[in-house]
Amino acid sequence: MQAAPPTLQSIAAEFGVSSATVSNALSGKGRVSEGLAARIRARAEALGYAPSLPARALRTGRSGVIGLVLPDLANPLFPKIAQAVEAAAAREGYGVLIADSHGEVGAQTAALQRLVQRGADGIIVVPRRGTRVLELDVPLAVIDTPATPGNTVSADHRAGGAALAAHLLGLGHRAFALVGESRESSVQRDRIGGLRAGLPQTARIETIWLEEAPETDFPALARDGITAFAATSDLHALRILTTLQRAGLAIPREASVAGFDDLAFAAAVTPSLTTMAQDSDRIAGAAVAALMARIDGPEPAAPPAGTTGGSAGGTAAETAVPMTLIARESTGPAPASTRSEPRPHPATRSQRETTP
Repeated sequence: MQAAPPTLQSIAAEFGVSSATVSNALSGKGRVSEGLAARIRARAEALGYAPSLPARALRTGRSGVIGLVLPDLANPLFPKIAQAVEAAAAREGYGVLIADSHGEVGAQTAALQRLVQRGADGIIVVPRRGTRVLELDVPLAVIDTPATPGNTVSADHRAGGAALAAHLLGLGHRAFALVGESRESSVQRDRIGGLRAGLPQTARIETIWLEEAPETDFPALARDGITAFAATSDLHALRILTTLQRAGLAIPREASVAGFDDLAFAAAVTPSLTTMAQDSDRIAGAAVAALMARIDGPEPAAPPAGTTGGSAGGTAAETAVPMTLIARESTGPAPASTRSEPRPHPATRSQRETTP
């Protein structure tokens, strides 16, 4: 005969305390000694106790569920973020409902409204590029970029761009192609802006937005003197890498390629891809911590822009999480003949932008 699942009442009976004491120990609220609370939590975990969400909703007026709206689950970055948010929420005793806006503003708005209607206690949203999230009737946390008004927490994309620029400069590169998909994206603009700010004015810089120049000939750029290609996503870096290889160019001997986000394939391709990695766990932890603070009480005053700190799990006060350079085989020393400062080079308007 199968044993009955553990309940608050059965755990309370083991310890000779009330169900309310067990509930407070598991939630971290109320007056329960730390020693007793630790023993109750350990026993509940050993028994596989899962709180009844309907019962908690009746008791607290909350569903025990938060929403997560992502711009495109087909992009391998966003399932990684979803997994990190789900783990951080679970540590707070919350479940997560995930919605995909499929890159459409209307679908994003509909997803937000649907989660509110389904009783989500709060929502975390990674906005579709170039959009602002409207005020909702529930607490909200935003993961985008520090430059976005109302942003809660994100990677420090601009500083990440500057760090990647420093890496390429240190390898002797002086002629660069900076490649993004869309200038509508705040994240991509910040990454490109950081790259450009980290390069000297004497460098040759070609800035390419693929939505505007989808047929860009990367091998032609390499043969015309570009030695380093930095893309705002590993997806685009992979496209550049394979295109150059198919054209017979040796990577990294003749050209270096780097991306952002350390997607799953980055370490598996040949040569393995140099990239700037986001700390998804830390970002998710900070987003969930901020959302919990808003669910539990009045929204705290916003910390100064760019504030960082806290534990690896993320804190509500953390807004800009540093990125990490992962140097792999796709970047190497610039060809010796190109290491002197380049002369000004003409370029088409769609490719060339003045360094700010």
